[in-house]
Amino acid sequence: MFYDGELAGFTEYVERGNDTDFVHTEIDDAFAGKGLGGVLAKQAIEDVIARGRTVTAHCPFIRAYLDKHPEYDAHVVGKGIPR
Repeated sequence: MFYDGELAGFTEYVERGNDTDFVHTEIDDAFAGKGLGGVLAKQAIEDVIARGRTVTAHCPFIRAYLDKHPEYDAHVVGKGIPR
């Protein structure tokens, strides 16, 4: 994710079959407090869903975001999708 032309953060994921497993998310300290983590999580999750994939969240940040946003449950393994 870029903010004012600078790399502010990223999320790492692994794609297996039809599933995207988020494993790590990071926002640079220089961009802390701007709400960018939530923006990044939302955009990443919505991209996965738009591509017809399921979501697995081993990343604590993405998992916490999903816990606060049940509207995504139907696409999340362990919530709307059985393991």
